[in-house]
Amino acid sequence: MHELGIVFYIIRDAKQAALENGVGHIDTVVMNIGEVSTVVPEYLSDCWRWAADKEPMLKGCELKINPIPAVSWCDACKSEYATVAHGKKCPICGSDATWLLRGNEVEIKEIEIKE
Repeated sequence: MHELGIVFYIIRDAKQAALENGVGHIDTVVMNIGEVSTVVPEYLSDCWRWAADKEPMLKGCELKINPIPAVSWCDACKSEYATVAHGKKCPICGSDATWLLRGNEVEIKEIEIKE
Protein backbone atom coordinates (compact mmCIF):
# COMPACT_ATOMS: atom_id res chain seq x y z
CA MET A 1 0.00 0.00 0.00
CA HIS A 2 1.75 3.16 -1.21
CA GLU A 3 -1.17 5.42 -0.29
CA LEU A 4 0.32 6.21 3.13
CA GLY A 5 3.50 7.51 1.50
CA ILE A 6 1.41 9.63 -0.86
CA VAL A 7 -0.52 11.03 2.12
CA PHE A 8 2.74 12.11 3.76
CA TYR A 9 3.66 14.04 0.59
CA ILE A 10 0.20 15.65 0.44
CA ILE A 11 0.52 16.73 4.07
CA ARG A 12 4.01 18.12 3.48
CA ASP A 13 2.91 20.13 0.44
CA ALA A 14 -0.31 21.37 2.06
CA LYS A 15 1.53 22.50 5.19
CA GLN A 16 4.16 24.27 3.09
CA ALA A 17 1.48 26.12 1.09
CA ALA A 18 -0.31 27.10 4.30
CA LEU A 19 2.85 28.40 5.93
CA GLU A 20 3.81 30.39 2.81
CA ASN A 21 0.37 32.04 2.90
CA GLY A 22 0.13 32.67 6.64
CA VAL A 23 -2.62 30.11 7.19
CA GLY A 24 -2.89 28.40 10.57
CA HIS A 25 -5.36 25.63 9.74
CA ILE A 26 -6.40 23.81 6.58
CA ASP A 27 -10.03 22.70 6.34
CA THR A 28 -10.09 20.71 3.09
CA VAL A 29 -7.63 19.28 0.61
CA VAL A 30 -9.06 18.44 -2.82
CA MET A 31 -7.23 15.82 -4.88
CA ASN A 32 -7.53 14.75 -8.52
CA ILE A 33 -6.97 10.99 -8.70
CA GLY A 34 -6.81 9.30 -12.09
CA GLU A 35 -8.60 6.05 -12.76
CA VAL A 36 -5.36 4.31 -13.77
CA SER A 37 -3.04 6.08 -11.31
CA THR A 38 -2.68 2.93 -9.14
CA VAL A 39 -3.96 4.92 -6.15
CA VAL A 40 -6.96 3.36 -4.41
CA PRO A 41 -9.15 6.29 -3.25
CA GLU A 42 -10.58 4.37 -0.28
CA TYR A 43 -7.09 3.52 0.99
CA LEU A 44 -5.96 7.11 0.48
CA SER A 45 -8.93 8.37 2.54
CA ASP A 46 -8.24 5.88 5.34
CA CYS A 47 -4.56 6.84 5.48
CA TRP A 48 -5.48 10.52 5.32
CA ARG A 49 -7.69 10.42 8.39
CA TRP A 50 -5.04 8.65 10.44
CA ALA A 51 -2.15 10.92 9.37
CA ALA A 52 -3.91 14.29 9.11
CA ASP A 53 -5.27 14.13 12.64
CA LYS A 54 -1.71 13.85 13.94
CA GLU A 55 -0.90 17.30 12.50
CA PRO A 56 -2.36 20.29 14.40
CA MET A 57 -2.62 22.33 11.18
CA LEU A 58 -4.69 19.52 9.57
CA LYS A 59 -6.66 18.11 12.50
CA GLY A 60 -10.19 17.44 11.23
CA CYS A 61 -9.21 18.41 7.68
CA GLU A 62 -11.36 16.73 5.03
CA LEU A 63 -9.88 15.01 1.99
CA LYS A 64 -12.05 15.27 -1.11
CA ILE A 65 -11.21 13.12 -4.11
CA ASN A 66 -12.20 13.98 -7.67
CA PRO A 67 -11.95 10.83 -9.79
CA ILE A 68 -10.51 11.48 -13.25
CA PRO A 69 -11.62 8.95 -15.91
CA ALA A 70 -8.87 7.38 -17.99
CA VAL A 71 -9.10 8.49 -21.62
CA SER A 72 -6.79 7.45 -24.46
CA TRP A 73 -6.11 9.03 -27.86
CA CYS A 74 -5.78 7.12 -31.11
CA ASP A 75 -3.25 8.61 -33.54
CA ALA A 76 -4.66 6.53 -36.40
CA CYS A 77 -8.27 7.75 -36.37
CA LYS A 78 -7.83 10.87 -34.18
CA SER A 79 -10.39 9.70 -31.61
CA GLU A 80 -10.64 9.60 -27.83
CA TYR A 81 -11.94 6.53 -26.03
CA ALA A 82 -12.38 5.10 -22.52
CA THR A 83 -9.08 3.43 -21.63
CA VAL A 84 -10.27 1.00 -18.97
CA ALA A 85 -13.05 -0.43 -21.13
CA HIS A 86 -10.86 -0.92 -24.20
CA GLY A 87 -7.20 -1.00 -23.16
CA LYS A 88 -4.53 -0.08 -25.69
CA LYS A 89 -6.49 -1.09 -28.80
CA CYS A 90 -8.74 1.65 -30.24
CA PRO A 91 -12.37 0.45 -30.27
CA ILE A 92 -13.12 2.63 -33.30
CA CYS A 93 -10.42 1.57 -35.78
CA GLY A 94 -8.56 -1.26 -34.04
CA SER A 95 -5.19 0.52 -34.06
CA ASP A 96 -2.55 0.09 -31.34
CA ALA A 97 -1.19 3.59 -32.05
CA THR A 98 -2.74 4.97 -28.87
CA TRP A 99 -1.61 6.82 -25.78
CA LEU A 100 -3.08 7.96 -22.47
CA LEU A 101 -4.48 11.51 -22.48
CA ARG A 102 -5.63 11.65 -18.87
CA GLY A 103 -6.42 9.41 -15.97
CA ASN A 104 -2.99 8.96 -14.40
CA GLU A 105 -3.15 12.11 -12.24
CA VAL A 106 -2.33 12.23 -8.55
CA GLU A 107 -2.39 15.94 -7.77
CA ILE A 108 -3.53 18.47 -5.24
CA LYS A 109 -6.23 20.52 -6.94
CA GLU A 110 -7.16 22.86 -4.09
CA ILE A 111 -6.39 23.62 -0.47
CA GLU A 112 -9.37 25.22 1.25
CA ILE A 113 -9.51 27.31 4.39
CA LYS A 114 -12.38 28.92 6.25
CA GLU A 115 -11.96 32.59 6.99
